[in-house]
Amino acid sequence: MPPLIRLVPAAIAAVSRGTLTKLGIKPGDMIRVTTRRGTVELNSRQDDGIPDGVVFIPFAYVEAAANILTNPALDPFGKIPEFKFCAAKVEAASPRMEAAE
Repeated sequence: MPPLIRLVPAAIAAVSRGTLTKLGIKPGDMIRVTTRRGTVELNSRQDDGIPDGVVFIPFAYVEAAANILTNPALDPFGKIPEFKFCAAKVEAASPRMEAAE
């Protein structure tokens, strides 16, 4: 198993204690992150190194593809994705209703 998957087995959004409190959620609860380009839902993780009002989402997880939230620009020299940041709305994700069968 790759080291990253051993350390963080699922997609997460790292947020501050203050942001979690403001949203009324606990670490591990689902949050929704929306930008003008898209929306992802993923588990929250408290990270006291993240400033209030900031969310960090690793780009490594297909199930929460943070790249859809930002622009597709590449570094012109290295041809790798640029360091990305954008305005985002972060909110508690409401539980999904299951369709009746």
